[in-house]
Amino acid sequence: MRKILLVLTLLLSLQFSEVSAQTHLEVNGVTVPRKIEFQGKTLQLNGAGGRSKMWLEVYVQALYLSQLSQDPQFIIDSDTEMAIRIEITSSMVSSNKLTKAMNTGFEKSAGSNLEELRPRIEQLKSYLSDAITEKDVFVLAYNPLDQNVYVSKNEILKGKIQGFDFKKALFGIWLSDKPVDETLKKHLLGQ
Repeated sequence: MRKILLVLTLLLSLQFSEVSAQTHLEVNGVTVPRKIEFQGKTLQLNGAGGRSKMWLEVYVQALYLSQLSQDPQFIIDSDTEMAIRIEITSSMVSSNKLTKAMNTGFEKSAGSNLEELRPRIEQLKSYLSDAITEKDVFVLAYNPLDQNVYVSKNEILKGKIQGFDFKKALFGIWLSDKPVDETLKKHLLGQ
């Protein structure tokens, strides 16, 4: 009788583990959803990975697309729904450090378009200016219908930033030919 109960318990726990594995992915201790909802659309996880600075894991990032792809330029140029999800994993991350890193990323990805994008970059930085704590989750989601990037922190909309050109530069931070982190780029592309 004990063996039968043990086998049944094992089977049930495996079944629940399988369901959980289908809806979430574990990345460096962070549970990343395989799908997210954005303005009535379901976006699928394309890839996820961690970002490290000086041997310290600072955040886990995930890329969600309406059409999965391993082609970074296709993703950057695509005028479709997509989102970046960033979960802070270190108390060392501050608003100042995050916005400084975004600045560096925009300098690499925007190229000659940087000055034209500067007011909108400052707008994004203002949305990220609140105190940041471990486990904070940011979602930067692009809607092609109004060509806005929606910025949320812990599921609260902070604001939106206009422009397909801004979206391209933003996603280019992690996916361009000069990404902030080559390993993270590969993970986001599911490679």
